[in-house]
Amino acid sequence: MKKAITLSAVLMTSLLSASPVFAQTTTGGVSQIQVFIESIIQVMITLAGLVAVGFFVYGGFGYITSSGNPESLDRSKKTILYSALGLTIVLGAFVLTNVVTQLATTAFGSGH
Repeated sequence: MKKAITLSAVLMTSLLSASPVFAQTTTGGVSQIQVFIESIIQVMITLAGLVAVGFFVYGGFGYITSSGNPESLDRSKKTILYSALGLTIVLGAFVLTNVVTQLATTAFGSGH
């Protein structure tokens, strides 16, 4: 089940993020590096978010189907908790990278 969720997350990420990654073109060397790094970060954040959501759904499914089994119920609760923490970290990283990029652009001028 975990392999299917991971595989589907990778496929969805590659389908959803392929166009934006290659759509941007610039003329400067430093700005090309900046765009490349921003694109890589965006793809990694999307992938991590999809994986976290996949595990959240997996944990919820395990919680519903635990049938009162304490071990299964505890394992599902931990899966939900850890996926929520992971999703929170991913969203925090996304906000942090946007803030740092905006501050760097303001301080050093437009890279685009």
